[in-house]
Amino acid sequence: MKEPSADKVFRALADPNRRRILDLVKAQPGITVNALAESFDFTRYAVMKHLRVLEAAAVIVPRRNGKTKELYLNAIPIQTIYDRWISRYSARWASQLTSLKYTLEKEDPMSPRSPQQLYIVYIRTTADKLWEAITKPQFTQQYFHDTEVRSDFKVGSAIDYMQADKDGGKKSAVTGEIREVVPKKRLAHTFKFTGNDDLPSLVTYEIEPMGDVVKLTVTHDFETEDDTFKGTQQGWPPIFSSLKSLLETGKALKIEPHP
Repeated sequence: MKEPSADKVFRALADPNRRRILDLVKAQPGITVNALAESFDFTRYAVMKHLRVLEAAAVIVPRRNGKTKELYLNAIPIQTIYDRWISRYSARWASQLTSLKYTLEKEDPMSPRSPQQLYIVYIRTTADKLWEAITKPQFTQQYFHDTEVRSDFKVGSAIDYMQADKDGGKKSAVTGEIREVVPKKRLAHTFKFTGNDDLPSLVTYEIEPMGDVVKLTVTHDFETEDDTFKGTQQGWPPIFSSLKSLLETGKALKIEPHP
């Protein structure tokens, strides 16, 4: 399995009907193909042809739920293109201008109805190195918003992402409990920002070697669409883009936090 190319992503985004499909899937994560087809005047077969292009670019991810095929938006390929051509300085201006646009148009740019986020990124690395990058503080500090992961990675143990405070010490920015560990394959833990009162959510990492690349699938499940849901929706894509850069080039990306 090869990593989806930028050409495939551009091709996927070039057609207005495919962009509309992305909008619908973003608004309704987990939407079925039949429900999606009802929003178009053309045939279900035509919708399936568009979906194949979107899936080839990995911007749409299908998941089986029994006999039903559910569709999810994967923002990582689009984020990777954005990171390639937008500097950290122009990114700040771009994000401010798009925020202004949504405000003036009274449009919410992130309004999913289902409390789940799904991200997939293909990284030219090994499962061993990716597992190290997820579980070792010297790596997370480089790509995970300057935080150091702390845990013994045993089921039932605590996990914390430690951040420097103004006094020169370390404080937990994110805390949780390890729920599942299969080294180099799967990690699941609860996730809670220490700075708010939202209910804990659940983050699951799945690592799958695929030839020259490793496929990383991250699912973030929530009880409600709370502040944590909104914050991580903007926070995860830069993290995964930076992780990919770190493992492929030896240098993490420095991406300004969204204002």
